[in-house]
Amino acid sequence: MESHPYLPNASSVLKEMLKEVGVESIDEFFKDLPNQSFELYGIPTNPLDEPSVLNEVKRILSKNKVYTKSFTGGGPWYHYIPSIIKYLISRGEFLTSYTPYQPEISQGVLQALFEFQSMICELYKMDVANASLYDLPTAIGEAALLSTRVTGRRKFLIPSYLPNDRKSVIFNYTYPMGIQLVEVPLSKEDGCPDLEYLKTVVDNETSGIYIETPTFFGTINANVKAFVEVAHDAGALAIVGADPLSLGLFRPPGEYEADIAVGDGQPLGIPPGAGGNTLGLMACRDDPKLIRQLPGRIVGLTRSKDEGRRGYVLALSTREQHIRREKATSNICTNEALLAISAAIYIATMGREGIARVAKKIMRNTQYVLDRLREFGTSPLFNCLHFRDFAVNVGDLERVNRALIQNGIMGGRDLEKEFGMAGVSLFAVTELHTKEDIDLFVKILATEKED
Repeated sequence: MESHPYLPNASSVLKEMLKEVGVESIDEFFKDLPNQSFELYGIPTNPLDEPSVLNEVKRILSKNKVYTKSFTGGGPWYHYIPSIIKYLISRGEFLTSYTPYQPEISQGVLQALFEFQSMICELYKMDVANASLYDLPTAIGEAALLSTRVTGRRKFLIPSYLPNDRKSVIFNYTYPMGIQLVEVPLSKEDGCPDLEYLKTVVDNETSGIYIETPTFFGTINANVKAFVEVAHDAGALAIVGADPLSLGLFRPPGEYEADIAVGDGQPLGIPPGAGGNTLGLMACRDDPKLIRQLPGRIVGLTRSKDEGRRGYVLALSTREQHIRREKATSNICTNEALLAISAAIYIATMGREGIARVAKKIMRNTQYVLDRLREFGTSPLFNCLHFRDFAVNVGDLERVNRALIQNGIMGGRDLEKEFGMAGVSLFAVTELHTKEDIDLFVKILATEKED
């Protein structure tokens, strides 16, 4: 049979195959299928040429509404993305689904992931980081499992204000393992977990406590250290979630003596799209018990036996699925390696000072928008310091969002459906918002509220 390596179904090959099954044409081959089948699956009777296909795709895409400004809170967010990132991660050495099991042919990818781990450790002031997880909810779920494996306990505490998409993932991780999730209600003053209530539910069955700053509502938890101490006094692990960009301005989890730090890497040079893409960040302190139970890939630095040359390898692989199968610490595999490299490029490009400038700009914009809203008699739901996200009672949210959309602005996230907060919406500002953007946003909110 004639064939070509790039054209497996050449005309001569098709004729031979049709002859083998006893038919004269492709149409005859499919004649037993009703005509509706082709219509159902959108199979064209006469295939289009490439220019026609491109025109059809453009026609479909023209139906999309593109909003250049987004004030939607809760993530993902629009942050500055250096142009160099797209170019570098498009290189063939990085743009692959291959997991670097063979270090002798994967030194470039392994080194990039090693640098990513090192940067995350420096950012969060932790000692060991993995090569990423899927997202923040995954990281919290994995931290809950890790806490149970280390302590032998099966009670994990989380804030009640976590959005449903996070809670559902955490539940899916913990429920099959018999881990009890206990929700700690928030304080109405600062939007953070109620510390006094927390003290009443922590006991000798508690494996870990998850707290975060900034919170989902953007509020800054000024008592993180106290939460960590409560966990340690009970013999539980303290897991602190922190936005990576906020660490350019606020104290990192390592300085609170957190056992595990988690975060969402989407702000680190990753564009939003259909709820993603993103990656989960996870790091721990230098404790063999924690390191041995850390999920996901860990890239280590070693020396060759012959000449002592530096090399990068997958370290502690006996924890992982491709070695231990069902006894692995986690079913996470290739994870988000490409996005981890993207985040590493972002951090390397911005540097310590660049990330600090971004954090300060976000903080200034957040303070400015809240001050402007107060001028019109609208205060944030929580009277405390905010970073990027803020919850506001706008009354008729549907009408407000419709007015924002008419001005090319994506509106807020409805908190009534998730938390029963009638008329409350979650908004956000980033370093990309200008004074003019914020002024227009505030003007629309003020106008709609007056009406």
